[in-house]
Amino acid sequence: MRAEILTLALIVGACTWAFRYFPTKANLSAIAPDGLLSRFLAATGPAAIATLFVASALPMLGGGAKLPLVCGVAAVVAVYAITRSVVGATLAGSAAYGLVVWLAAATG
Repeated sequence: MRAEILTLALIVGACTWAFRYFPTKANLSAIAPDGLLSRFLAATGPAAIATLFVASALPMLGGGAKLPLVCGVAAVVAVYAITRSVVGATLAGSAAYGLVVWLAAATG
C-alpha cells in the first residue's frame, strides 16, 4: 500500500472519530439555542445523511439498473412517512433494495 493512501486513511479516520467523540463530551448547555454553533450542530446530522445518500446513489444513477435504488428510496420514504421511525425506514429500505436485487438475480 502506498504511504499517501495510508496517511490519508489515518487522517480521515482520526477526523471522523474526533467529530463523533468530542460532541458527546462537550458541555453544550451554555450554547445559545438560536446561535450559530447551535444551528451548525443541528444541521450536521441531516447533512451527513444527505451526503451518504448522494455518495451511494450517484454510481447507481450512472449505471443501468435503477429499479433497486428507486424501490429502496420509496420504501424509506413510505415507512418513515407512516411511522416516523428512522430505524424502521432504514431497515425497510435495505430490505426492499436487497429483495429487488435478489429477484433480479434469481430471474435474470
